[in-house]
Amino acid sequence: MKNVCLVSLGCAKNLVDSEMILAMFPLERYRLVNKPAEADLIIVNTCGFIGSAKQEAIDTILAMAEYPAKLVAVGCFVERNLAELKKAIPEVDLWVPLRDYSSLHTQIGALLGEEDLLPISPLRRVIATTPHTAYLRISDGCDNFCSFCAIPYIRGRMHSRPLEEILSEAKMLRSEGVKEISLVSQDPMHYGKDFPNGTPRMSDLLRALDELGFFSIRLLYLYPEEILDSDLELIRDSRSILPYFDVPIQSAADPVLKAMNRHGNVEGMRQLFRKIRSLMPKAVLRTTLISGFPGETDEDHQATLDFLKEIRFDHLGDFPYSREEGTAAYSRKNQVPEAVKKARHDEIMALQREISYAQNQSRIGDEMKGIVIGYDKIRSKYLLRTYWNAPDGIDGNLYFASSHPYQDGDIVKVKIIKAFPYDLEGEVIAE
Repeated sequence: MKNVCLVSLGCAKNLVDSEMILAMFPLERYRLVNKPAEADLIIVNTCGFIGSAKQEAIDTILAMAEYPAKLVAVGCFVERNLAELKKAIPEVDLWVPLRDYSSLHTQIGALLGEEDLLPISPLRRVIATTPHTAYLRISDGCDNFCSFCAIPYIRGRMHSRPLEEILSEAKMLRSEGVKEISLVSQDPMHYGKDFPNGTPRMSDLLRALDELGFFSIRLLYLYPEEILDSDLELIRDSRSILPYFDVPIQSAADPVLKAMNRHGNVEGMRQLFRKIRSLMPKAVLRTTLISGFPGETDEDHQATLDFLKEIRFDHLGDFPYSREEGTAAYSRKNQVPEAVKKARHDEIMALQREISYAQNQSRIGDEMKGIVIGYDKIRSKYLLRTYWNAPDGIDGNLYFASSHPYQDGDIVKVKIIKAFPYDLEGEVIAE
């Protein structure tokens, strides 16, 4: 029996690929292990989105090359920089870019001298998230071509998965005990627009998923200009779709949005968030920003700060702009100095800490029902996932103490009793 260890880097969409790769190995012949020192085969699934992710991929591959196992590198970074990587890191036994995933099982089988590996399939996954939680990818690729982003050059143009295939995968996950799913894609609300006649659409998919009996369904990575009033009403009136809106705005200055090739504007985003809070007053808002984009002025940065003070996002991440070869913004002359990028990043995150704390304090007294996802031995408290925090580790944690021995996956209702800058604490209440 051979031992297989996989190191997954990058986003949730990459994790779904990793889960399908692990499922290629029949368990009667292979054992999945977490320690590379125990492995006969190590696979590194790389991310190539920004410079720091590329460096992490290189460092990880070199670290894994220290072990005697066969070493395979796959994923976005390999897709984007295959020729250079082959020359730079000869220690890798097999490089497989995304475009060759249909033959991944045969290539790894040949490397191992085995012929019994299974082809990648979305209906075969080894779920690597916490129990009862899974991601569901509804499409891949992107048509937006934001000037800072290499995704269309790595993953290609957007292509939606057939609705029935997605539902089959969702039913499989449900039958395996998954209680919460998060829908992921480069552009979820664009789902179905590449189909003949543009149907079925995202609203059709959401209605179908809402009927399957999941405890919760969460949407991630939503483009602000693509969210319709009818989508908001569908979410508000659904059984299980959470009032959680992860809407990366990147900037709140119109000149910067235009330079980024974003399709909306600041006023449109303002109206969207007002509508969300009008329809769902307790909705959670999360966003992502890029600080120091080429040409961003002090006035643009201040406009973004003012917008954050106005909208008051519950969760926020900011990334100093990273130049990516092949993107439209890479060769622009008006690059912002690194020190300025960092200073703007620090100012955004300091402001968000204040906002997040105030937002969390406003939730004291709220009742939230969620899924137990673990136990923190240091705090002697359970961890709970509710509509307030996504499963990707970006949001804060919700803790509660109890003498009752809860298990992962149990549904618990709590009342929020304490707030911290990024975390909440609750107490169990009777149903």
